[in-house]
Amino acid sequence: MKKSILKIFCLLTFIFISQFSFANNNLKNKKGDVKAMKNLFLCSYFSGVKDTFKDFMNNDTKGKKVLFIPTANIDEETKFLVDEAKEVFKSLGMEVEDLEISKLDEKAIKNKIEKTNYLYIGGGNTFYLLQELKRKNLIDFIKNRVNSGMVYIGESAGAIITSKDIEYNDLMDDKTIAKDLKEYSGLNLVDFYIVPHLNEFPFEESSKQTVEKYKDKLNIIAINNSQAIIVKDNKFEIK
Repeated sequence: MKKSILKIFCLLTFIFISQFSFANNNLKNKKGDVKAMKNLFLCSYFSGVKDTFKDFMNNDTKGKKVLFIPTANIDEETKFLVDEAKEVFKSLGMEVEDLEISKLDEKAIKNKIEKTNYLYIGGGNTFYLLQELKRKNLIDFIKNRVNSGMVYIGESAGAIITSKDIEYNDLMDDKTIAKDLKEYSGLNLVDFYIVPHLNEFPFEESSKQTVEKYKDKLNIIAINNSQAIIVKDNKFEIK
């Protein structure tokens, strides 16, 4: 009888310890000791979603520093968009540090991205942007930083490259500009394909054509210049 009681006691003790260990591991995951939450703010036109970005940041922007990559913007006629995006950050009390990845070496770029908590990648030619990211071996590096908790802010081309592959965007951007780009795999941070500037000048036709061409083939999410996609881990919402 005593042996039976002892066996039952030992069994209950083992079950208790196992359950405690499982719960403790889950608690560590929730606290972020093992895995941080993925946070992305994706848009067509950053200046058009300033208030949405403030909400995304819980109005806690003052004193924050953002690493600013303008590399995609290679057209002189749209350089004003770079200034507009910077002005949004500055008006919210954020410090902006430029990072032109086409002009720095890989080590210097990775060192800056490793240290930042907020990374912004702006609009322009998506294929040229991807070419330069791949040239400096930044695809997996940025993806790992985002999965480790770095906040990613992508505007237009900077939003498109978060998809698994960007070749679908060839109706909106000229991919021949990126002469050294051999394949089109992106950051693969989201499970959808963004079409920015829906019905917006000068992309009225190309945005609609892209949606029509791929709506039955890809998980297309199209947004206009007043909308943003908020990604929290594997869930997203359009605002």
